Amino acid sequence: MRLKRGKHIELHHKTVSGTEKYLKSILYGGLDGIITTFAVVAGVAGAALGSGIILILGFANLIADGISMAIGDYLSTKSQNEFHEREKKHEKEEVKNYPEAEKEEMVEFYIKKGVNRQDAIKLVSIIFKNKKLAVETLITEELDIPTKEESPVKNAVFTFLSFSVFGLIPLIVYIIHYLNSGLITNTFIVTIVLTAIALFLLGSFKVRITGKNWLYSGIETLVIGGVAAGAAFAVGKLLAGMAG
Repeated sequence: MRLKRGKHIELHHKTVSGTEKYLKSILYGGLDGIITTFAVVAGVAGAALGSGIILILGFANLIADGISMAIGDYLSTKSQNEFHEREKKHEKEEVKNYPEAEKEEMVEFYIKKGVNRQDAIKLVSIIFKNKKLAVETLITEELDIPTKEESPVKNAVFTFLSFSVFGLIPLIVYIIHYLNSGLITNTFIVTIVLTAIALFLLGSFKVRITGKNWLYSGIETLVIGGVAAGAAFAVGKLLAGMAG
């Protein structure tokens, strides 16, 4: 913190709002979109098939996997919300029916955090003067459950859009080549470069969630994507004869 003329200036991060709440869905949807689509491109390129085949399989992957990821995100978020709601309801009933037991539970919680028993008892007594505050404290601190839940629908939408938009990157060069074959040569090499840049940038941006070093995170994501693509390319090469 910084003190200036008696005023306390907070240097913490601002409250999360807007699309920032769905940063996880955007990032992981985008990363999965790039990696899986490029793996398809690498596999088909390894088999030495044409741009048309790459586009057909690539777009099929975009739609099918994008929908699958969105549904998975929707169901997991919905299940998590339902579990949280059940725990919140249970905690409200416990505070209402067994307040003394809940007080002691909270006292023990603060003691484990390093607060001495006498101060913990005073703190809990103050908190329990407001039943709503007591319930929220038990939920957020003891159970580690957020007071506001994420929207399953919005999570699914952001995941699908992110998967589709970023997953389109490995296909851009082939779209251009399909429309004008003379405009770009070495399509696979150019695609590798574009995909590598996108993977590194998304991996670097991932630090907004993980808190890791941006360079390490970018390289890590690039390596993971490269391994997946390399495996797909190798399989395409091995099975190239089956396409004939």
